[in-house]
Amino acid sequence: MLMMLSKRDFLKWGLASTLALASGAAAFARNAFPVTKSDAEWRRILPPAAYRVLREEDTEPPFSSPLNKEKRRGNFLCAGCGQKLFNSATKYESGTGWPSFYAPIRGGIGTKMDYGLHLPRVEVHCSNCGGHIGHVFDDGPKPTGKRYCMNGVAMKFEPV
Repeated sequence: MLMMLSKRDFLKWGLASTLALASGAAAFARNAFPVTKSDAEWRRILPPAAYRVLREEDTEPPFSSPLNKEKRRGNFLCAGCGQKLFNSATKYESGTGWPSFYAPIRGGIGTKMDYGLHLPRVEVHCSNCGGHIGHVFDDGPKPTGKRYCMNGVAMKFEPV
């Protein structure tokens, strides 16, 4: 059934939606992650490229991360706090230029909607410190069908 909205109702709906999105983003920013640091502390402990990705939600250039070619057994950790994010058994070559995985380690990541490019995408962040890692898409391999497209500079590798 198609529902017609009056101009007034449409504007109210738009304002309510905008406020809900803004309050959700503000709540995420205020969220008390287990690891919290001031902006100055993050700047001091992270290399500039990692800071831009983890704390400012930037994206590294494709094919720039050595982790894209990492083939050893081990775990990929958050470069900000060291939390385990992905196991190498779930890594695959997506051809995108960024390290890609089909599944995270349970409890290692969180997600939220990202409208930064005016297109809805699902952002992936470390569930321990809130650092931005990348995005997840529905075009990955079996068994999950997911492609966790991660910024290598936001992670470190720990061989087993």
